[in-house]
Amino acid sequence: MRSSRLPWILLVVVSAIGYGSGSLFAKAIYPTGFDWLDLLVWRHLLAALILGAIVLALPAGRAALRSLTRERALRSFAIGLFFTANAATYFGSLTWIDASLAGLMTYAFPAIVAVLSIFFAHAPSGPRPWIALAIATTGVVLGVGGIPEAKEPALIGLVLGIASPIIYSCYIILAARLGGETKSGTGASGRGGTSPLAAIPVSLFGTAVGMLLLRAALGRDLLPTPIPDDALLPIIGVATIAGIIPIGAFYIGAQRLGAARAALISTVEPIFTIVAAGYLFSESLTAVQLVGGALILGAVLVAEWGAIRSVRPKRTPRRPKRRVTKN
Repeated sequence: MRSSRLPWILLVVVSAIGYGSGSLFAKAIYPTGFDWLDLLVWRHLLAALILGAIVLALPAGRAALRSLTRERALRSFAIGLFFTANAATYFGSLTWIDASLAGLMTYAFPAIVAVLSIFFAHAPSGPRPWIALAIATTGVVLGVGGIPEAKEPALIGLVLGIASPIIYSCYIILAARLGGETKSGTGASGRGGTSPLAAIPVSLFGTAVGMLLLRAALGRDLLPTPIPDDALLPIIGVATIAGIIPIGAFYIGAQRLGAARAALISTVEPIFTIVAAGYLFSESLTAVQLVGGALILGAVLVAEWGAIRSVRPKRTPRRPKRRVTKN
């Protein structure tokens, strides 16, 4: 049974890497004149259109959409709409506080998800996941960085920075509940959740609508800036590699592992981003960041060692030779 968790663990790791690649694509997009709101609108709008076209082209996808009840369709759309608040608070906080502090506060979400899962989802059992969570949180603190001593963060920035992981944690729990997770078991064990082929494209459409409404609320033109030729490939990359893949992979992985366990595994994201940025943009890694990365990877191993270890083929015990007795 434990070995069956490994593919879903790897799927959540893929999700974390996909999410972490978003900032790398942004480095190529922002010099073309885009801002964060243009980027987020195009990311979710293109993701919804691309995934919607793929789902409609698949017989299984059309069947999943036909079986989607009005209540579940509205829930999927509302959850996607709710995700807009997470992006708005996170990127809004960057106006007043450093990115390192914003990142540090954002990665409080695995601990918040673990606590919320006690009341609304499938909480981790045994001490090992909680020990791993403490190790991973320490690793994120070291990996993302500290607060500059000479700069006092603005209160509104701190409020937005604290709100972002709380909202994201609530989004994860709501998505897990949509996937069928309850206090008694994961979505896969209950088999009553909404199919990813139906839930994910509808949710992405909800987020795209939310981003357009956010533009209107901020006094911006409803339609985002047209995509420049230089930004076309990075925009498609942020919509697919950093949009469809991580959102879908996390939803599917959380259905099998539970929201709390999937959130813990997702702490590999900042380490991927730090290492990838160091390689691609020659950004140096400090010894403290390397220690933080080692702690995060160690925490995931602590939490999932049973699943990883049990994949190794077991040796079949030798049968004792029968003694042949002479009559």
